[in-house]
Amino acid sequence: MASVVFKDASRIYPGTTTPAVDKLNLTVNDGEFLVLVGPSGCGKSTSLRMLAGLEEIDNGAIFIGDRDVTNVAPKDRDIAMVFQSYALYPHMTVAENMGFALKIAGVAKEERDRRVLEAAKLLDLEPYLERKPKALSGGQRQRVAMGRAIVREPQVFLMDEPLSNLDAKLRVATRTQIAALQRRLGITTVYVTHDQVEAMTMGDRVAVLKDGLLQQVDTPRNLYDNPANAFVAGFIGSPAMNLLIAPVSGGKAKLGGLDVDVPASAGSSVIVGIRPEGFTPASKGFDIQVEVVEELGADAFVYGKPADSALKFANASDEGAQVIVRWDPKNPPKSGQTVTVSAKSDAVHLFNVADGSRLK
Repeated sequence: MASVVFKDASRIYPGTTTPAVDKLNLTVNDGEFLVLVGPSGCGKSTSLRMLAGLEEIDNGAIFIGDRDVTNVAPKDRDIAMVFQSYALYPHMTVAENMGFALKIAGVAKEERDRRVLEAAKLLDLEPYLERKPKALSGGQRQRVAMGRAIVREPQVFLMDEPLSNLDAKLRVATRTQIAALQRRLGITTVYVTHDQVEAMTMGDRVAVLKDGLLQQVDTPRNLYDNPANAFVAGFIGSPAMNLLIAPVSGGKAKLGGLDVDVPASAGSSVIVGIRPEGFTPASKGFDIQVEVVEELGADAFVYGKPADSALKFANASDEGAQVIVRWDPKNPPKSGQTVTVSAKSDAVHLFNVADGSRLK
């Protein structure tokens, strides 16, 4: 096993001036499951491909263990990669697909068969070893792709959105299987996804990227409870955190009739962040005009607009932004109603309007 270290690693694609990945400094501990997450174009897949050796590094270095692999060929980095597409050979059986890389590497047939059978047991693929890929479901094909990586016994697993081709129900089941499998094998894993729910449920730690820059890396719990800036706050969590720009007067931010204490450094306005579950119904406070109510059985979520039209959302480009409040599913309001909420004192996050940095 081995750790992975990105040291000021940058990638600038030809014909562009802005780095796709900009001075990335990140350490993945030995045996850790680290998830790279962020919106499309943030640099997460580029970072993974740099680690795999599929993208050049323009500046900085990458280490696997104590070895500088910056200029090492992909085949010599002792990594195994699982892609979004299964990339299985259609004319080969499951067993042949899983053992093909070992065959090319000159591993003896007896040893190949042993490794393939061990991986098949781990992945519940034993009954399918003699089938061709066309006779498998999407989830089974993805497990074969996982098995092909496992049999190589690499130092590092790299996974690039491996679940994105699966339907929603299968994706949930498979992500728990992958996380459990990684913990059983103890192999250092870097996993890329745009789905923050995947990131939060699978990773030991999660690294959030935006525009090629690392925003924060922490445990899922700490990312949720203590986001470093407004971007992380709005990206992590489903439904997303409510982020509103509120005027400051007399040391308090004003969300309609709801006053929020702010530090002296806040300035004339501040971004107030409150998660949907951070609100509570109240007789006086923040008024919301209800537009839609999502009833989900165990939960209900109210979507609406601030009654005070002067309040603006922190993401000015998000024209469809709504305030989201978690509500008692047994007593939800109706569309068109106005509801009033207050905020739990420990549920309020404050961010600087100018750069989104955390104030509280």
